[in-house]
Amino acid sequence: MKVSVIIPAYNEGARIKRVISAVKNASLPSEIIVVSDGSTDNTVEMAHSEGVNVVVLPENQGKGAAMKAGVCSTDAEVYVFIDADLVGLTPDHVDSLIRPVTEGESDATLGVFGGGRPTTDLAHKMTPGLSGQRAVKASLLKTLPSIEESGYGVEVMLNKHLEKHHAKVKRVELHGVSQILKEEKMGGLEGLAARIKMYKDIVTHIK
Repeated sequence: MKVSVIIPAYNEGARIKRVISAVKNASLPSEIIVVSDGSTDNTVEMAHSEGVNVVVLPENQGKGAAMKAGVCSTDAEVYVFIDADLVGLTPDHVDSLIRPVTEGESDATLGVFGGGRPTTDLAHKMTPGLSGQRAVKASLLKTLPSIEESGYGVEVMLNKHLEKHHAKVKRVELHGVSQILKEEKMGGLEGLAARIKMYKDIVTHIK
């Protein structure tokens, strides 16, 4: 079974190599695809240096568009989506996301943080469905409505789609994994603006 790990990335050159390394050392992925969503830093160069497939979007189009670009570039039977700014991700975490799907235990998985940073742990306890870490059967996404305009609302859209099709989704705890906050990556004001946009995208697709 072909398993493609898709890593959407926007200006994650300083962080993406450790995520790619964890995926490369996992046993179940067949390929890794990094989608640079209009990055203006060295994200593309860092991904190329790891020897993975790289899709380059010339302009920033949002997370949903980056995920779609990754999906359209592979014929995998299972898609795995992993954020580029994770801290503490290990090969075992990656395999734990994939195994329930490849072994027929579930149609999709949802990775939930625990035992990492209090801020990200709390966010996942309150809204686990917004996690960007998941695996899903490719067959389930063939009927998914267009996601390129969804931005950060893509996870909400995907959750609704899986529920509509009565997919069996298993939660997988990613113990010790956390995420770099937008304010830490971009600085206070720019990070806050990005967070507000993220919440707006999410709310739009919850309605």
